[in-house]
Amino acid sequence: MTALLERPGTKSKAKGGASIVGTTLPQVNLLPPEVRAARGLRRTKRMLLFVLVGAVALCVLAWVFSLFEASSAQSDLDGANADKDALMEQLADPKYAEVPLVLSALDANRAALPLAMATDVIWSDYIDAIAAVLPEGASIDTFTVTYATPMSGAPLPGDPLQAPSLGQIAFTGRSVTVPETAAWLKALNSIPGFQDAWLASAAVTSEDSGDGAGDGEEYYTFSSTVQVSDTKLTHRFDGTKSDAPADTSASDDESTED
Repeated sequence: MTALLERPGTKSKAKGGASIVGTTLPQVNLLPPEVRAARGLRRTKRMLLFVLVGAVALCVLAWVFSLFEASSAQSDLDGANADKDALMEQLADPKYAEVPLVLSALDANRAALPLAMATDVIWSDYIDAIAAVLPEGASIDTFTVTYATPMSGAPLPGDPLQAPSLGQIAFTGRSVTVPETAAWLKALNSIPGFQDAWLASAAVTSEDSGDGAGDGEEYYTFSSTVQVSDTKLTHRFDGTKSDAPADTSASDDESTED
């Protein structure tokens, strides 16, 4: 199928000088379809060639950039090696002979610190917690801690019914009223890190009035123990710091109920 091509109209002069507007003349495209297809294929090939050249150019740029980065990294490495060699030369000087020994001692101390502080406990928080659960009108006279250390193991429980622990707190005190034993031991066990609270003894004691009559103020003396579990460890020096400080809010409620 051929296409008709129209040529723009032209002006021509007729005899006698009159101008006549020319009409469009039909034209026929005699190119066979194979020729038009061949021309389109050549255009497609040129486009593909341009794309291929662009891809090759991008690869070349990436390769050049990688070479530049490798050269920069090698320069940095050479500079670091030069600094190391200069430092080693300085350390070879007799006046720096003790530096490696000091560095070794520092490394040894850093390694020993977690072991030395493996049983670290913030005792002030827990002493305050014990004081918070004391019955009204009671006070502590003595406070003794038997606790495991990095060089020695935990002491054995004094009672076969008590669970294994890291140590024991024993304290004695006095009270102006008869202590409510069950509520007090429950309050002690409610403190995080404490377990197996026990009232060892309670007795009535009287103080001499000082006038020789022998009569004086009477009060109740008591001795109690509580076991310390490993949840009280702070782990401040081994990278696993514990977030379990003594919580005395519930203990205060127990003390108020007493």
